[in-house]
Amino acid sequence: MEALIQTTSLRCLDRLDYPPLFILEGGATFITGESGSGKSTLFRLLNGTLSPQEGTIFYQGQDIKTRDTIALRRDLLLASQEVFLFDGSIAENFAEYYRYREAMCPSQEAMQGYLSLTCADFPLDSRCETLSGGERQRVFLAICLSFEPSVLLLDEPTAALDDETASRFFRQVKAFAAEKGMTLLVICHNQGLVAQYADRCIRLEGRAM
Repeated sequence: MEALIQTTSLRCLDRLDYPPLFILEGGATFITGESGSGKSTLFRLLNGTLSPQEGTIFYQGQDIKTRDTIALRRDLLLASQEVFLFDGSIAENFAEYYRYREAMCPSQEAMQGYLSLTCADFPLDSRCETLSGGERQRVFLAICLSFEPSVLLLDEPTAALDDETASRFFRQVKAFAAEKGMTLLVICHNQGLVAQYADRCIRLEGRAM
């Protein structure tokens, strides 16, 4: 089976070394490892936000350095732990992100559906600046999910959720991704969730020096 993403050995930031990686298309590949092992940095390498000092990353068999950066980041969409929302309502945030992409914003019914998928069942007129950190993250994830990228990179998406809600999140998002042909890459520290929802798992060993 061919890899969707494949890398040679990588070095980044003079302190992080990664072994060659082989990530298959489809399903959910979970990235695990202790704090400081470079999981979040790996995601930034894969979508071209960071460039490795050594090594090469291939996406669909092509060196990502030869691809258009904006197109790559839309194909491999990173939903990081840093949440980027504007002051205003949830609906206005959807509209602003779609305006930036020069794309048609989803209907209110569709927006509500994406929010439900990420366990963010809030009214569309809810002000984002009044939401808690965890609530804001789930709204941001709903917007990211709505773009239906080829690969969605989720960095600790359920860190602020209780186990029951986290399980519902992964169950719903995995089903949606399978329906749309999306590949999920997920950083997660909860071993119970990894065991239940990972189709494949990559563990990063060691710590950055």
